[in-house]
This record gives sequence, C-alpha cells and structure tokens, in this order.
Amino acid sequence: MRKLALTLTLAACVCGSAFAQEEPIPPKRSRMVKVGLFGGFTPGMLFPDIKPVNDFLSAGRGARLKEDGMFLWGGAGAAYIMLVPNLRVGGAGMSGALKSTSVSTIGIRRDAELRIGYGGVTIEYVVPIVERFDFAVGGLLGAGGIDLILRQSNGGTNTWIGEQNYLASGLGTPANNITRTLSGSFFIYVPSASFEYSFLGWMALRVGASYVGMAAPSWKVDGNYDLIGVPADVSGKGFMINAGVLIGTF
Repeated sequence: MRKLALTLTLAACVCGSAFAQEEPIPPKRSRMVKVGLFGGFTPGMLFPDIKPVNDFLSAGRGARLKEDGMFLWGGAGAAYIMLVPNLRVGGAGMSGALKSTSVSTIGIRRDAELRIGYGGVTIEYVVPIVERFDFAVGGLLGAGGIDLILRQSNGGTNTWIGEQNYLASGLGTPANNITRTLSGSFFIYVPSASFEYSFLGWMALRVGASYVGMAAPSWKVDGNYDLIGVPADVSGKGFMINAGVLIGTF
C-alpha cells in the first residue's frame, strides 16, 4: 500500500507538471494607469504640396524645389496628468527647409529657400498594449507657418559707399543684391497616432504618422508689409511620418 500510494503521488506530480507546461502564458500587460514625464528628439518627414511654390519660382526664372518631402527637426515633451488616467499634456515644435539655386547665362544667381515650422501644445491619450508597448493618439494645437526667402545677386561688389548711394537714391532695389522674404502665418492643428516602446526603463522609441493642417493665413513681405493675392494652396500642410527618441519615466 505504501508503494502504491507513493507511485500514485509521483504520477500525479508528473501529470500536474505536464499540464502546467502546456498552459499558455499570456503576455504581461502594462499597468492600467500611466504615470511619468519625458522629453526627447522627434524628427519627421513632411510631404507638403510644393507645386504652387515651384510654379511661382519657375515663372521668376528661379530653380524649382524638390517635391519628394521635407525633413523636419523637432523636439517634444509631456507629462501624465493624474486627473484623467493615461492622459498626457505637453508641447512640441518642428522646423525644416528646402533650397534651390539657379545661375543665368549672364551670371545672375537666384536662390530660393522655403522654411516650414510650427509649435504648440500637445494632448494625447495612451492605450497600454503590453508591458512597455503603448499606442498614443492625440494632436497638437498651435501656430506656425512658412517663409519663402528669395535672393538675387548680379555678381557685383558690395561697398559701404554703394549702399549709402542706394539709400539716398530712393530706388526700389539695390544695384547688386536683392532679398525678399514672403512670410505666411497660420493656425496649426496636427492630429497624430503613434506606437511607443520603452526598451529601457528611462528610454523609449516612437514611430507614428500625423497630418499637419494650416488655416487662417496672414501674409507679409519682409515682416512689415501686407502681401495680397497669395493662392490658397500655398502652405506647408501635408501628411508626415514621425519618429522619436524619448528620455524620462514611462
């Protein structure tokens, strides 16, 4: 009887161990309420409609800008607020530029530079998927715009007396160099969605997509004079692919 009881006990332990090994182990879920704060480097690739600007440049004998996207540098930071679980509030800003140059047969050089930038307040809701892996959806509200900087050089020598004579003459343009800045200010809205993975307790990676929207434009020349007649499709709006390296607590 003692041998039989020992045999049955051993068999039960082996069977229990086998069933325990076959039982699937679900992935460990992240905690329900997120806490912490972070900041980091958040670049992106924006795809605005450059064609209206290029049509303007071509008509003025300037070189066209590339139309396959603009790289933006940026940064962002946020902190979770405890009043609403998994909701975080922060700020972000991004900017980038495209350039082109043309030289005529008589030596006149024309440069164009298109700058796009914006900044504002971010609000995002975070959905924990598994441990250290989250999905964030939200957006940015702020201000920004575009600058189209136009330069022309005739190749002459710039002198102090020459600039004095230009100022005294009252002529519309300098003899050798011309620079004009056409600036558009916009209200900015950027809905976004991204995935974030915290591979370390203090560092995370972000990949996502967003749409940069621009509304209510106001245009100036050289920051002082109103510019009228700008086509409505001249702006920096477009879809953007985002990335990021974030440091903080997650």
